[in-house]
Amino acid sequence: MSLAYFALIVAIVSASALEIAGAKFGAQPGMMAAALSVLAAAFSARKADYEHYLRATAWGRWVLIAIPLCIAAQLAPLWLSWAHPIWASVHDALGGLAFGPITADLGLTLNALFLALVALALLGVTIVVVRDRGRAELVLFVLSGIATAGALALDLHWLSPGLMGAAPSDLATSFAGLGTMLNLAVMQLAAERAETRHSLVRSIAIGLCGLLGALASALAIFGLSGTNSAIAVAFGFVLILLILVIRRIDLSPLAAGALSLAALIGTVIVLSFLFEKNAGPILLRLVPDVGAETRAALERMLADTRWFGAGAGTFSAVARIYLSDSGAALMAPSTAFAIFADLGWIGLSAALLAGMMALGRLFFGALQRGRDSFFPAAAAACVVFVLVQGFAGPGLLHPAAILCLAVIVGLGLSQSVSQSSR
Repeated sequence: MSLAYFALIVAIVSASALEIAGAKFGAQPGMMAAALSVLAAAFSARKADYEHYLRATAWGRWVLIAIPLCIAAQLAPLWLSWAHPIWASVHDALGGLAFGPITADLGLTLNALFLALVALALLGVTIVVVRDRGRAELVLFVLSGIATAGALALDLHWLSPGLMGAAPSDLATSFAGLGTMLNLAVMQLAAERAETRHSLVRSIAIGLCGLLGALASALAIFGLSGTNSAIAVAFGFVLILLILVIRRIDLSPLAAGALSLAALIGTVIVLSFLFEKNAGPILLRLVPDVGAETRAALERMLADTRWFGAGAGTFSAVARIYLSDSGAALMAPSTAFAIFADLGWIGLSAALLAGMMALGRLFFGALQRGRDSFFPAAAAACVVFVLVQGFAGPGLLHPAAILCLAVIVGLGLSQSVSQSSR
């Protein structure tokens, strides 16, 4: 299992470092390392590891494969009434068989399928590998360091535009939001260590590192990003605080349920206010102002999108059809918009359902967990941030963000299950 653990860390570090540096091939090394991690875990896993995986994913294993299945279905030839309109146009012009795939670009959709399978496999490997608390702590440190590095890229670019100019700002914003939650977990880890018989000096050092990372991430997200991104982080922080209050005060199930319901109602009210601030399609209400011409082109794309979308990963290809009046190529304004354009309402609904189910599993896991509850709590806060940020920006479309999110959720799920069987 040591090789799987090493390859897991290499996968997320290599993919993230390369994408932060602006490399165009950041996903490939990470995907290869993830494949090595899967192979190593498959050969070294024991029965206890398999049982642990089953308990951690008992909340809905079928949800984990819903999105890859949707993507795979887009590659299958269907009648032209179900396929993408581009294949109907080709049939009218060239003739041939009256069927084609849903996707508008087979190569891009196949690449998206590989990425989805790698993320799913990385989640499963993480669940098995981080059963050990020491490994779970190191993975948390690595994730918080990666996210802090992304936030620092945004901070340094603000201080001097010549520094870290190649780093994608949307990816840096996503990493800053995740880094805020992960560094709060590091601070909680240090506090728990200080309460036990661990070295006080080491606990203070870990806590200070977490504090510095949280401050760097908070500066990037609250000072240099949009309002909606800051609100998404605030939701995650409130969730961590809610879990901490329920656990520390030792509230009764009834009181904890009432407090959680009040927090949920408040969240719904704030989200309703945010979505009602702007008019137009709901998928464009939280994105920054993109200009009237670009907005009109994006609305035409939404109107033409079918239930099955245009094909996973094909946004850049299909967007060439919907040029704005100035001739500028369209960019995905948000993750939710891109998922809808690629996978339709079916894919977007599956993604939201998977996120909500994972959030519920992590939230209750953090409340039921004895020691180390900060692992599922931080993962739940990251999922909250992702669910809101997905409507506000496209940073979560980067392979580095997808792989890191898979590891974060896997870490939370693994540590939300009792380790008594070990």
